[in-house]
Amino acid sequence: MKQMDTFFISIRDIELYYADTDAMGVVYHANYLKFFERGRTGLIEDLGYNYLEMENEGYFAPVYDVYAVYKKPLRYGDQAKVKTWVETNDGIKTVYGYQIINQNEEICVEGTTTHIIVSKETFRPKPFKKIFPEWFNKYEEIKKQPTDK
Repeated sequence: MKQMDTFFISIRDIELYYADTDAMGVVYHANYLKFFERGRTGLIEDLGYNYLEMENEGYFAPVYDVYAVYKKPLRYGDQAKVKTWVETNDGIKTVYGYQIINQNEEICVEGTTTHIIVSKETFRPKPFKKIFPEWFNKYEEIKKQPTDK
């Protein structure tokens, strides 16, 4: 984990397996979504929370939206990391930002996922700010600010 000037970034190593690659020998595009999830889970753990607690309290945090830009391929044998941060957090939706970088610190993929909180019983959206106020406030404290680059 790393504290930037005004926002928190969680960093996790990614182990690349041969099975992660496609016929071109590069990491298959959909696998980056798994790497985003590893990063998001790592960030949540770094802050002292976890999805299991959320689920035990009767809620899920499904993906509402995904965005990814593929800039440079990762190949089997490369070393990779996922950097994750809270991009925005408005009380209803939380947007996580990601960068997948290689051993040369080059950005290979960057993107975001947007999540909402829903009831396990009804799958209806619930306000993160009201359901998990401590967690929400922690995100407010560590999120990326509009002036951050």
